[in-house]
Amino acid sequence: MANNLSLAITFSLREMRSGLKGFYLFISCLAIGVAAIAGVGTVSKSIEAGLAKDGRKLLGGDFSIRLIHRSATEKQKKFFNKISDFSEVIEMRSMVQSNKSAAYRTLVELKAVDQAYPLVGNILLKQSLTLKEALQEKDGVFGAVVDKNLLTKLNLEIGDIINIGEAKFRLTGTIKKEPDKVTNILSFGPRVMIASLGLYRTKLVQPGSQIRYRYRIALSDSAKIINWRKELDKAFPAAGWRIRTSNEGTPGLKRFIDRMTLFLTFVGLTTLIVGGVGVSNAVSNFLSGKNKIIAIYKFLGAPSDLIFWIYALQLGVLALFGLLLGVLMGAILPAIGFLVLNDVFPVSPVISVYPKPLVVAAIYGVLVVLIFSTWPLAKAKAIPATNLFRDKIQLGEIKPHGGYKIILAILCATLASVILVSSDDILFNLYFVVGTCFVFLILKIFSTQLIHLSQKITVKNNTALRLAITNLHRPGSNASSIVLSLGLGLTVLVAISLIEDNLVNQIKKRLPDMAPAFFFLDIQTDQKSQFDQAIKEISGIGDYKRVATLRGRIVKINSISVEKAEISPNVLWAIRGDRALTYANVQSEDTKITAGKWWPKEYSGKPLISLDSAIAKGFGVTVGDTLTLNVLGREIIGEIASLRKINWRSLRFDFAIIFSPGVIDSAPHSHIAALQAPEALEDKIEESITNKFKNVSIIRVREALEAATQILNGIGMAVRSISSITLLVGSLVLAGAIAAGRQQRIYDAIIFKVLGATRWIIIKTLIYEFCILGFLTSFCSIVLGTLVGWTVVKYLMELNWQFSLQSILMSVIICLTITIIAGLAGTWSALSQKAASQLRND
Repeated sequence: MANNLSLAITFSLREMRSGLKGFYLFISCLAIGVAAIAGVGTVSKSIEAGLAKDGRKLLGGDFSIRLIHRSATEKQKKFFNKISDFSEVIEMRSMVQSNKSAAYRTLVELKAVDQAYPLVGNILLKQSLTLKEALQEKDGVFGAVVDKNLLTKLNLEIGDIINIGEAKFRLTGTIKKEPDKVTNILSFGPRVMIASLGLYRTKLVQPGSQIRYRYRIALSDSAKIINWRKELDKAFPAAGWRIRTSNEGTPGLKRFIDRMTLFLTFVGLTTLIVGGVGVSNAVSNFLSGKNKIIAIYKFLGAPSDLIFWIYALQLGVLALFGLLLGVLMGAILPAIGFLVLNDVFPVSPVISVYPKPLVVAAIYGVLVVLIFSTWPLAKAKAIPATNLFRDKIQLGEIKPHGGYKIILAILCATLASVILVSSDDILFNLYFVVGTCFVFLILKIFSTQLIHLSQKITVKNNTALRLAITNLHRPGSNASSIVLSLGLGLTVLVAISLIEDNLVNQIKKRLPDMAPAFFFLDIQTDQKSQFDQAIKEISGIGDYKRVATLRGRIVKINSISVEKAEISPNVLWAIRGDRALTYANVQSEDTKITAGKWWPKEYSGKPLISLDSAIAKGFGVTVGDTLTLNVLGREIIGEIASLRKINWRSLRFDFAIIFSPGVIDSAPHSHIAALQAPEALEDKIEESITNKFKNVSIIRVREALEAATQILNGIGMAVRSISSITLLVGSLVLAGAIAAGRQQRIYDAIIFKVLGATRWIIIKTLIYEFCILGFLTSFCSIVLGTLVGWTVVKYLMELNWQFSLQSILMSVIICLTITIIAGLAGTWSALSQKAASQLRND
């Protein structure tokens, strides 16, 4: 064995002196696939490192303590101050109106800061001012700094006056960079920043108002975070606040990054698997060109194992080169991207070499090379020596030893196992493995049946079409490679296009039909009658509904702390923060009770809860169980009296948790309202309500949906762009498949010429052949992509499905264009070959 290996190394090195001819495709497919996976992993690790490095700056300190509706007590503030300096930041949504014209108004994200803000990091203004100078009071008017787009939206300039609530503010600057803005991913409007003293002049701070108080605390020794948190919990065990430390970073952003990384890694894997088809084609083409050399080896007495290792070692060296190139690209390209697109990222990524994603990408690459090159090597090993002195040898007719099938099965199982354990979301990984295997299997079956069916089709009156159909099933046909290489990439693009189209359609077409035109926030209890009357005075409006609301946090499930309770991952959102609550004595007409029953109209007993049935399932609770909520620092235990099925996509008023009367209705709270109205009345309604109720914030649902659509379109464009790499590799594989059959094409063209076929007949034959392959591959990809998209939309996203032919037509056009152009380009030279030299050895 050792002697054979030594000989294999010697002969491999000698043969490799001829260069990389025929292996550029092999290296390209492998390098691009590995680079895609390594690059995605590197980007993710760089951003995660940036989050960790700038954790204090992004959070605003070592600690962030959040309260809803109420500020910290003086006792709590003294405790904060005893440990270290702290800063109080108050956030809410409010309407801003230009002092020039009442017609210029919009909803903004209002942020009031004290003198200590920011404790960590710096806020940058485009003007040569400090934040303290920009927000200070001059001539009885406080300053305000804003996002630049607010100036455009309201036709404002620096120095103009804006109205917020009952107070006026002078625009003194625009925000260039806000250090802790990334902690607030969801935004309904541009940022307006004012001084805390100025906020109280607006008279927007009312009992029950939707206000978030954040207390940022910077310790002198960040290593004492854990100890300080224990002291805080011990001093105020039932404070009802939400604490986040700089070590925890920004969980919402991290979850988004993790999800995108997982998805894009799968896109990279798909690219690599498509590239694997190209690897197989390149290996087969390479070995076909070594027929005479292998013949000489065998007639000189070389055993089959020696021949296997001679070429396996050559492929191993080339694969190593492709892997190193891919890993190098995956490490360098993200760094270049970060430098060029630095302002696009919400955090400053840490540019470095991260070994784990590079190693993982290399492992994937090794497994794909082994899976797709073992079978062609086994075929070459099994060819009898007596068949190797002719030019036309069809490897497809050779049957390798059955043991290689076992080896391939083990390699495939290993690749699937690595994918399954590559992230924490094993279920999602399992979907990918099963889905990829299913698509690959269907494409393989489709290509086999296509070849089989073409044998039964007879065309009598069209010579070029008859020859084209014959080419599909002739020995050495590359129909199977074309279907696999383009089919996988197109299936991914079709699925993504249909999923995105359904999401956009849900937001742009279906939701506006069901959703109200406006949401009104922060209606005070003493204003509700006046507000109802103001709405009634507007003619031409639709349905109107107003309900009381405040916020509370679920802290226990059946007396078990939520930190220790077993909760399904799909409802973890319910315990991550404060939830909107309400109370009601009668159920609304559209309530769908699935278990239990509603309390009597005049009920006045112990606290009862009507709970969302999906949350109940995720919590593992039912009627009769209890939930404990912290509402304004007070823990309230409620017994679940009924479960309701809620359609959140309707955007109608509904609450996951509804209390019976007599429990939270005495607590300070505000009201929210929803109104349906035609688009033509929206400006009139907004102006009327804004002028009469300056504290009420107005959300235009139409604008919010348009903003959501823009975000979705942006994400979709990015995902499609990255997914198109799969199609790029598919195109390379197609070119390789056609190149692999170039000699056969030359041979066929010579035979056609000898039999009297003209150049035009041969060209038409090629066009027909590639059109048939391109069209049928597109059809199969559309069916598979539609099936994948339907499954995701219907069962994972639980949305209504709608097929869109328009969104996939471009995929079909791309497929046909690539197939025809690549096919003709790869075979054009066959038309000018001389017959004598090609037929001499046959």
